[in-house]
Amino acid sequence: MSQFAINLMFVGASFALYIGIAIWARAGSTSEFYAAGRGIHPVTNGMATAADWMSAASFISMAGLIAFTGYDNSSFLMGWTGGYVLLALLLAPYLRKFGKFTVSKFIGDRFYSQTARIVAVICLIVASTTYVIGQMTGVGVAFGRFLEVSNTAGLLIGACVVFAYAVFGGMKGVTYTQVAQYVVLIMAYTIPAIFISLQLTGNPIPALGLFGDHVASGEPLLQKLDAIVGELGFNEYTAHHADTLNMVLFTLSLMIGTAGLPHVIMRFFTVPKVSDARWSAGWALVFIALLYLTAPAVGAMARLNITDMMWPNGTSGEAVSVEQIENEPRYDWMATWQKTGLLDWEDKNGDGKIQYYNDKNADMQAMAAEKGWEGNELTKFNRDILVRANPEIANLPSWVIGLVAAGGLAAALSTAAGLLLAISSAVSHDLIKGAINPGISEKGELLSARIAMGVAIAVATYLGLNPPGFAAQTVALAFGLAAASIFPALMMGIFSKKINNTGAVAGMLAGLTVTLVYIFLHKGWLFIPGTNCFTDADPLLGTIKSTSFGAVGAAVNFGVAYLVANMTKPIPQEIKDLVESVRVPKGAGAAQDH
Repeated sequence: MSQFAINLMFVGASFALYIGIAIWARAGSTSEFYAAGRGIHPVTNGMATAADWMSAASFISMAGLIAFTGYDNSSFLMGWTGGYVLLALLLAPYLRKFGKFTVSKFIGDRFYSQTARIVAVICLIVASTTYVIGQMTGVGVAFGRFLEVSNTAGLLIGACVVFAYAVFGGMKGVTYTQVAQYVVLIMAYTIPAIFISLQLTGNPIPALGLFGDHVASGEPLLQKLDAIVGELGFNEYTAHHADTLNMVLFTLSLMIGTAGLPHVIMRFFTVPKVSDARWSAGWALVFIALLYLTAPAVGAMARLNITDMMWPNGTSGEAVSVEQIENEPRYDWMATWQKTGLLDWEDKNGDGKIQYYNDKNADMQAMAAEKGWEGNELTKFNRDILVRANPEIANLPSWVIGLVAAGGLAAALSTAAGLLLAISSAVSHDLIKGAINPGISEKGELLSARIAMGVAIAVATYLGLNPPGFAAQTVALAFGLAAASIFPALMMGIFSKKINNTGAVAGMLAGLTVTLVYIFLHKGWLFIPGTNCFTDADPLLGTIKSTSFGAVGAAVNFGVAYLVANMTKPIPQEIKDLVESVRVPKGAGAAQDH
């Protein structure tokens, strides 16, 4: 059986499961569409939250960014994991205590302002749409390889699939679908990692194998990797080379952005009680840890395998030949990925070899001139393909490759569905019913929610054709926007009795505006290529990249909110009482549909 047929079998079976669940759990009311009727068990909700959380950025992109950068990109792990702890401890129980469907509704009621609610909707839509762009980028990578078509065709096909099952199921359908997707994606991520760890270190636990000895050479795996990449002119894998200030701000931006993401917060509205929200958070951390503890090993071992394939005779010997790539079965993955447009190579000097090295390194440039090399000939290796290509690079069995195909799609689709729900609920529940047409029927509200989802999918697909970065980098921009706009409003809403409606609105607008402008200056206005004034290699403010600016935007939000609040009327006593009630999460009130 061909690899394509095996991929089709695995992906087809998983999709049949997802769509079957979505039909079985189809939402019939707004309560089921927005919050799954508040009847989800904490363990089930924890698993669904983990699937919602571990997006294409975590499954497809993060290990690739770690693999090609090393220690400096460990900030993705630290920021996302630490942020989830903040979310679980500081926000989730209190928001569940409040007993509403959406984050925007909390902000509107806490700051006793319809304007605050609408501004929160705008912030949510901007952050969530940017996040969906990253997911659609991952969908394109996954479908492109699975169907052996271009990345563009894969993205368009994937958008149709997202529309098919997310629009009809609502939160109820998405929750149970995400449980199935979690099982698929965690198996798809860990099983190949176990195989590769056994191959390279003899240890079946990848996280331990990372610090073990390389089987062939007997030296520590990380030490061997440092030596090899150093010989090719790249930075040492385990050393810190990036700017420390930017790294700290980036980690902080990811942390507080995590705690402000509406699609994750919404998951805690689906459980019956406040205590269940806490247990959901605990279980989700357990399920998330299974992947996040494995990701560093996946990145390091993949980088070592790729280097060995490009230099099969060692870095002191000859590079891989074009003939080997074209004729040896273990290089078949390169031709397959070349079809997607995400991998390419070129024999620039016509010597029949493909030299892979850092042609920006001065020492390597001198050696290249001596040997007649004319630049790095592995001309394209999109970081987002690494996890998907990893089992092929390691020559694992065909069924493992098929499983990873299904897992990559599960990761991208599960988070895309959660984000689309957050967008649709903000538009239909907070904007249309809350501000434009309060008398809209439940049927009309559901219809508007599904239309909003469809429009969001279309916009994200269009922007996903030319994303502002790799999947994880695009997602980091979304985290920065959430950090600068939503997180401060939630924190001040729960823990401060001084911030009034005017201060909250001014803070959210200030934080969102400065962060969005800073991102557009570096990534292009509305993410249109070629319209940027700066790049992350040469940023506007010192060493602060666009992906790190969310922490600065959050500081602006807090500062403006406190300044404006102190200059305007204090909040009413009933709002102070509301804040006090929310702070003591001893029981959750009945869900209120407004």
